[in-house]
Amino acid sequence: MQPGLWSDCQRRGETMTTLADSVLPESCFVVVPAFNEAPRIGRTLESLLQVARSVVVVDDGSADNTAEVALNYPVWVLRHPVNLGAGAATQTGISFALRQGAEYVATFDADGQHRAEDLPKLMQILLNNKANIVFGSRFLGKAIDMPFHRKVMLKVASAAVWVLCGIWVTDVTTGLRLMDAKAARMIKITMNRFEHPIDLLHQVRVKKLRFAEGPATILYSADSLRKGQRTSDVFRLALQIIAERVMR
Repeated sequence: MQPGLWSDCQRRGETMTTLADSVLPESCFVVVPAFNEAPRIGRTLESLLQVARSVVVVDDGSADNTAEVALNYPVWVLRHPVNLGAGAATQTGISFALRQGAEYVATFDADGQHRAEDLPKLMQILLNNKANIVFGSRFLGKAIDMPFHRKVMLKVASAAVWVLCGIWVTDVTTGLRLMDAKAARMIKITMNRFEHPIDLLHQVRVKKLRFAEGPATILYSADSLRKGQRTSDVFRLALQIIAERVMR
């Protein structure tokens, strides 16, 4: 399956009328890529539905009942028949949101490390700065229980992206973002795995999209550390970018 396509789409739409007014507009779709997140996805959706009406969960070929748990909530649920990776799941959700007429698209991790209340703040930053995309940064906000080696890795990654891509952000691997429809249409995530946030930054620069950063709170846990980006992901993508420049 190619990113942007899905094998199954369901929604518990009959309960939408019970939701209170959302902080985010209904035209802002929040995409939640999820792989084997059944124990955590419920809490994540409960928090998201406090601020968002339009939530899209992309079950990326989970071996557990992630999709079934998600369907207990008033959200869209898309399913990949096999695991394609976080990048592919994110692109599937973005493509679906645009087909539904989304004016804004946010991305949000399923494992509980993001705070839903940061999304309205990112929306305000996007509008105030007339940006196409805003990134939630743990270095402008808080990184709770972040290991020292992870902090060093991310600092090195920011410097590497600045040198190789010519774009400076404090948090290059954040999964918390909010973009307008223009950016969502122009950005095409082609790296299926955890390299995709840096690939996305490269596209932001090449396509000359306006970007900003805002503070975010990231809560680390054993699960998020186990599933997070590896240093090898960052440097593998760096080598690819170098190779592309040499071939030009």
